[in-house]
Amino acid sequence: MTDVVMPRLSDTMEEGTVLRWLKQDGEHVQRGEELVEIETDKAAMTYESDCEGVLQTVASEGDTLAVGELIARIGEPDGEGPPSTQPILVEEAPHAVVDVSPSPAPHEDRVKASPLARRIARETGVELRTLAGSGPGGRIVKADVEAATAQPAPATDEIAAAKGEASTVELTRTQRTIARRMAESKATIPDFTLTADIDMERCVELRAELKRLSHIDAPTYNDMIVKACALALREHPRANGSYRDGRFELHSRVNVGVAVAVASEDPTGGALVVPTVFDADTKALGEIARETRALAERVRDGTVTPPELSGGTFTVSNLGMYGIAGFTAIVNPPQAAILAIGAVAPRAVVRDGQIVARHTMSVTLACDHRILYGADAALFLARIRELLEEPAALTL
Repeated sequence: MTDVVMPRLSDTMEEGTVLRWLKQDGEHVQRGEELVEIETDKAAMTYESDCEGVLQTVASEGDTLAVGELIARIGEPDGEGPPSTQPILVEEAPHAVVDVSPSPAPHEDRVKASPLARRIARETGVELRTLAGSGPGGRIVKADVEAATAQPAPATDEIAAAKGEASTVELTRTQRTIARRMAESKATIPDFTLTADIDMERCVELRAELKRLSHIDAPTYNDMIVKACALALREHPRANGSYRDGRFELHSRVNVGVAVAVASEDPTGGALVVPTVFDADTKALGEIARETRALAERVRDGTVTPPELSGGTFTVSNLGMYGIAGFTAIVNPPQAAILAIGAVAPRAVVRDGQIVARHTMSVTLACDHRILYGADAALFLARIRELLEEPAALTL
């Protein structure tokens, strides 16, 4: 029998959740057939079988397991053939592996529990037989064991009582990844910010003209900003680089990440996902518009793939559509900078000694000071402003 382990399907994946088995237990599986749907820290992906034989599932739908943990076995049901003595790692997709090794001994008890729940129970001394499982089919999952080990607050705690009843909400994998990476950013990156106001009057006129001439949706202001950033990044390589272990990494491709909010009817749900527009400096404005629109749709319907969420060298985060005048975003490591975009709106400005109404936009550039210094960042931001205030170059 060949052991199938939880594969690493993205560069930041540490664990995965079995969403749905695409083959039934005991069913014959061909090499290359779709085997299981797995939720990673970035997206849901289908994983294909690397071998042929009869499927014996180990992990149930809804189980969350660390990368490398056993999820199934594939082979002949009678177990013919000598067992291998050394694990063999076979490359699958980005960083995915299949581990071929002797099958572990079966569990002594018959309590239905995920492998991760069993491990936590062993480490904390929790007796699985005393727990009621909340997973599929009454299976005990990680949250059940953690709930059993949690210490209840004292009944006399007046402060807790004053807040009313509290409910504990488990974060989704994406939310946990966001929390970890943002904490990592604030703890390790010495950042600084620069703010500028940009006259968007010419961009407003350009968009109106493109809407008039086009039979499809015209590029948004955000598409224009992505294009302007891409052109500026090509001219300022440090802004398109990364700081790693005392070295500068200057990337040859300009890949702009576009932050997309994923709404949820559940007040505890929602997330922020950043798909990538690759080689944005070489793409026409209309091409960027079509690509960002398609990426946003795939993010919101859950079909975006890990490769589309990787490889970014710079990020644009826009809250202008919510009426936000300006804000500061957190640098997405290992990128050098992130640009936060406020709303495009008519405001009173002084032109030629007169107060007039002009469409303006406030932007804030947050930078990693280890690679992007103050003067360099100021020149980079000034170039973005120049391109947006005279946007003819964006349409070339």
